[in-house]
Amino acid sequence: MLNMAEGVARLGALAASPVVSTLAGAFERAGFELAIVGGPVRDALLGRATNDLDFTTNARPDDILRIVEPLATATWDIGRAFGTIGAKVRGEQIEITTYRADSYDGVTRKPTVEFGDTLEQDLARRDFTVNAMALRVPGPSLVDPTGGVEDLVATTLRTPSDPAVSFGDDPLRMLRAARFASQLGFSLDPATEQAMTELRETLSIVSPERVQGELVKLLRTDDPARGIRLLVDTGLMQLVLPEVPALRLEIDEHHHHKDVYEHSLTVLRQAIELEHERNPGAEPDVVLRLAALLHDIGKPATRKLEPGGGVSFHHHDIKGSRMARKRLQALRFDSDTISSVSRLVELHLRFFGYSEGAWTDSAVRRYVRDAGDELERLHILTRADVTTRNKRKAARLKSAYDDIERRIDELAAAEELGAMRPELDGNRIQAILGIGPGREVGEAYRFLLDIRLDEGMIGEDAAERRLREWWRVRSDA
Repeated sequence: MLNMAEGVARLGALAASPVVSTLAGAFERAGFELAIVGGPVRDALLGRATNDLDFTTNARPDDILRIVEPLATATWDIGRAFGTIGAKVRGEQIEITTYRADSYDGVTRKPTVEFGDTLEQDLARRDFTVNAMALRVPGPSLVDPTGGVEDLVATTLRTPSDPAVSFGDDPLRMLRAARFASQLGFSLDPATEQAMTELRETLSIVSPERVQGELVKLLRTDDPARGIRLLVDTGLMQLVLPEVPALRLEIDEHHHHKDVYEHSLTVLRQAIELEHERNPGAEPDVVLRLAALLHDIGKPATRKLEPGGGVSFHHHDIKGSRMARKRLQALRFDSDTISSVSRLVELHLRFFGYSEGAWTDSAVRRYVRDAGDELERLHILTRADVTTRNKRKAARLKSAYDDIERRIDELAAAEELGAMRPELDGNRIQAILGIGPGREVGEAYRFLLDIRLDEGMIGEDAAERRLREWWRVRSDA
């Protein structure tokens, strides 16, 4: 809930901060206006942490640079064509942009850059009213021409202008609506949400890289499910991750199964809770959150109605892994993220065999080997995947996973499980068998690794004897 008195006090403190007062004085002496704009103003009013500061001014880029350079330890002008100069002043990273009055052609989301003359004109072109407020300095005075404060009080997202015009100018704003809904815990006003539904197809002009960037920002929030629901309900998710709305499988009166869509959102929420619990203070884990959201996307393609009213999804883990890889590639995710997410989707069912009967040490070693660097994420994902309302079943599964983690720790302490290598490396294999680099070395290495997984450490002498015997039998064959 917004407390205006406290919010005003925080704005005053922001204006009085060393970096703001330094810049405000310099621009005033040079005869130019300066205002803090957008997110920092919104967050100060809400009592949220303020990160990088964004300023706007009637000064042109050359003038900005001339004023800022004597105050800064570094400057950069990579955004100069758009009127933006970046700098580091008094240890803080800031950006200062000339007032803008851009226009759009409706074909691409790239504006025709036009500099504006007034602060109010600049604010009117922004995405949402809560981001269209500014704090003039050195005053300070709040400038809110579109009712951003009222919308903060109402916890509502609304565009400063007609939403059809705003989203038509820049369709990416529709994805930002979902992100801010999650980030701030706000709802959309009806006209804004309706415009998102009606204009969803215009998202096709936005590059995959930009879509990916907004998806990542959404997943980094504490409650991404709110934004995901909004994207699904408006039809936008069909253009971003169509596999997610596909999880809303038709449920008939004869074949009952869990609501896969709601289950996936619950898994995402529980994964985030476990992420905070197990790694307090860490940056949001986008890989884990993607895997939680996508872990069951193979179910629609593998769904089979069984006699007697049952439903099966055989091999949906393998199918889902392939689907996740393909979709993330289309969204231009990096190869490490793609590999990690698809691997987690593929492995997310592996544990449930353990809950039905204790594994041998060999099986535990293989679980660790197959998870590799994703083991901690797999721990979290597997625990989060338990959404049953049956308390006894949930307790049994939790106890089973507590047990497998305990056994992994014990084996790791005894055998350096994380390394998971044979006791003879490639060079030793070549020397013992008298062969050079090639396919046979790889086969021998895998043979020794299987022994390591099945039997643990057997000693180098025993490993050499087993290797020679394997080579003799292989050569005879």
